[in-house]
Order: sequence, then C-alpha cells, then structure tokens
Amino acid sequence: MRWAGQAVGTEDAGALPGLRTIKGLLRTVTADGFPGVRFHEVAARSALNAVPGGSQMPFRWTVNPYRGCTHACVYCFARGTHAWLDLDTGSGFDTEVVVKTNLVEVLRRELSRPSWAREHVALGTNTDPYQRAEGRYRLMPGVVRALAESGTPLSVLTKGTLLRRDLPVLAEAARSVPVGLGVSLAIHDEALHESLEPGTPSPRARLDVVRAARDAGLPCGVFLAPVLPWLTDSVEHLDTALARLAEAGATGVTVVPLHLRPGAREWFLAWLARERPALVPRYRELYGRGAYASKEYRLWLGARVRPLLRRHGLTPPGNLRGIPGDDEGEYPAGSMPGAADEAADGAADGAAAPRDGAAEQLTIL
Repeated sequence: MRWAGQAVGTEDAGALPGLRTIKGLLRTVTADGFPGVRFHEVAARSALNAVPGGSQMPFRWTVNPYRGCTHACVYCFARGTHAWLDLDTGSGFDTEVVVKTNLVEVLRRELSRPSWAREHVALGTNTDPYQRAEGRYRLMPGVVRALAESGTPLSVLTKGTLLRRDLPVLAEAARSVPVGLGVSLAIHDEALHESLEPGTPSPRARLDVVRAARDAGLPCGVFLAPVLPWLTDSVEHLDTALARLAEAGATGVTVVPLHLRPGAREWFLAWLARERPALVPRYRELYGRGAYASKEYRLWLGARVRPLLRRHGLTPPGNLRGIPGDDEGEYPAGSMPGAADEAADGAADGAAAPRDGAAEQLTIL
C-alpha cells in the first residue's frame, strides 16, 4: 500500500481546528484503498483510560487505539466524541481517523508501574479496534500481548473480521489471563445493513468470526445492539437473528435498544428522514429529547426477547441488559464483561461522567 504523508505541526494553519490542539500530532496521511479517508497519526501520552463512573460498570479501564471509524455506522454512539476535537460528528467521524501510533510502547510503560493492579481492560468500547485501519497499523497484537504478559485480563468488542487474524494471539493470551471476545451484530437484513452500516463486514462474515473464535477455544458473546424500533424489533427479525447466533455457537447474547446520544442522534434522524420518513414522528415521541427509548418500550422489548432466548438456548432471561427489570441475573459461564460508551475514552479528555442510567447500556455478554 502506498501512503501519501504530510507532516502537520500543531501551529499549521492548514490543520483541522481540533487537531491543532493535539500536541502529539505527527502527520496526516491518505492511503490507497481508503478513498476520502485521512489518518491523523499521533503520539499518545497515555494508553489506559479510566472510565468515569467506573463503579457502575463491569470494568474500570479501557484502551482505544483509534478515534473515528470507517465502519460508518449511522447510529454509532461514539460520534459525539469527535466534537471534542472540533471534528464533524457526521461524515467527519467516518473519514477523519486518529491513530495512536505509539500505543503499545506507552501501554507497556503504564502496565509496568507498581501501582497497576491488573484490573480488567476492555478494548473496543469507543471505536472499533479492528476497523480496516488495523490491517495497516497492526496495533492490536502488541496491545493483547502487553496486557497478557503483565497479567491483565482483557476483553475485545468488534464488528471487524480482522479479529480472525489475531485469534492465535488471543488464544495464547488466554493461557495466561482471562480473555473474552464479543462481536457486535444486530442487523440481519442485508439491505438495511448496507444502508446503516456501510463500512462493516456483512452479517454472514461476522457470524463466521463467532464460529472461528469458538473453534479457537475462546468464549465469544454477541452484542445484539442496537435494536432499532420498528426496523429490527419484529419477532421475525429477532428470531432469525437469535437462531443464527445460536447456530454459530455464541456463548451469550446481550440485547440493547438503540440509544441516541448527541452526534449520533442528529446523524441517525437525518438518515431516518431520508430513508423512512414515516417513522420520524414515532421516534421523536419514543425518545423525546433524551438519548434513551422510553421505559415502556424497553419493558416491551424485554418481554418480546425472553421467550426467543429460551427457544434458542441462549442467555437466560435474567441476563437481558439495558432492559428494566432484567438485571438480577449473574453473568453466565463463558460470558464476557465489556461495554460500549463514549465515556470510556473520555476520561483523558476531561469528558463528564455518563448520565444516570448510562450503565444499563454498558454490558455485553
């Protein structure tokens, strides 16, 4: 792959406004095979991010190699994080990707500190660590090895089939520390997938990742999220999805309805107005001015999903997450603690702790 690179100093008038504030900015590059995408390579000052409000969540630490994501999921909760760099949360999130090129070196230094307590570290809580850029930068093998060699348990959440490349590394790590894998796979309608997740591998390809992980002897849960009201919440869609996950060998399933945080909300509602305009009033009523679907909807979704989970022998009904009244169960054997929320990458940037109720969206089995 040929790269066209240009050094970008922090005082360069041509640099994007938010990127001028990153003291570690090294250069901006474009690459064949990534039309319209720019990668902003930075020297990170830290690798481990403490999660705000960590006591509410199943983990306290995250590592995020990238910011921005070429998966370009219209509904992505992490879009709002680009605003912290004065970058566009719409198409800019899909095309302006920040890469922490020295991440492994910094992580090894932090893990070697006597104060490090070897607490669980979640990967993939903000933007996908196995998005297509990882094929070039290859940061994740070093991250996984650094965590395992330090005795630190880890989990990975991804939509990317690049995870298959690192299954031998992850299997080796699992001989030293607990390792959990999760694949995000919510949309099983091909046309809807292409419209809402244009940069992601197909649902079939991600099911193959689940199978490959299980064949490698690793636990692999699935994050059936977001469930989209009136688009993917029918019995037919949910039943088909859960049947495929069970057949692929998923060790657990988490079902979470769509939540619309700032950044994602505007981008998703613009898509809805363009593609399914009749649903706009219903979404505005369901979400009001907040990020979360109404409690009534979440209760309704829980009642719909429970018998389907039983039918396919998946996670017991007490383990639905993000749905009120279903959080009393323990994690099933082979399940994976993990999460998805922009707060995970926000601590180093001074982001506020997540609002009350955010934790209910933050568990993947």
